[in-house]
Amino acid sequence: MDFDSYERGLWTGRADAYEGGFARLTVRAAGPLLDAAGVGAGTEVLDVGTGPGVVAAVAMERRAKVTAVDAEPSMAEAAARNVPGLDVRVAVLPDLPLPDADFDAVTGNFVINHAGHPAAVLAELRRVLRPGGRLALTCWSNPPSPALGLAREAIEAAGVPWPQDIPVPPFRPYSSPRAFAALLAGVGFTGTAARLLNWEHRVDPQEWWQVYRAQVGTNGAVIARQDDATIERIKGKFDSLAARYATGDGVVALPASAVLASGTRP
Repeated sequence: MDFDSYERGLWTGRADAYEGGFARLTVRAAGPLLDAAGVGAGTEVLDVGTGPGVVAAVAMERRAKVTAVDAEPSMAEAAARNVPGLDVRVAVLPDLPLPDADFDAVTGNFVINHAGHPAAVLAELRRVLRPGGRLALTCWSNPPSPALGLAREAIEAAGVPWPQDIPVPPFRPYSSPRAFAALLAGVGFTGTAARLLNWEHRVDPQEWWQVYRAQVGTNGAVIARQDDATIERIKGKFDSLAARYATGDGVVALPASAVLASGTRP
């Protein structure tokens, strides 16, 4: 299956489940992302892959002028609901229905790793930036940190083979600071830089399991394919693995790691 088609199917109708789970993880990158893009009062910023509007909301708090896009209609609807006054549209990267050189900054929080043609996406984001405009993007680090990879680890520990029909994300080779910065430079950005972001995601482990049971992301989709007995086996492994990060107050502190990359359109 084509990767972009796979992603469209994976996220269809998942806005509520994503907002109730993974959005609470990804919001921790919003401030550093906006700082790297130079977003402040009056900045005209485009937030791509806005999801339920996590980054857009923080940008609006900074009094930026925000336009947001997402490929999934339910995500765009959630963003419009969550961020009053947000100009949000449905658009599928790498095709943006926006003029050339229209923005001071472009941000994308964990969206480039969902793109089937990363270089084409970056070229499109460069197109809509004004000369001197800043791009800032995040992606999950590879190998994934426990916050993202706990479910995959549980699937493997339960002896469940990884489905052969699930395509490998094309962005995976660029999921390190050096490779991500080089990719930006390769499509014409200058002053490129990238660094790791590290934080702890504190969450009730049973709530985190329910995020996957709601079929959020590829791990959730793989779990949903299994019969009840296999799901229970995966759940047992998940609980055991999560216990390593228990804090003693009913939650776990899962290490999270991401790459933040930025550059300037010359």
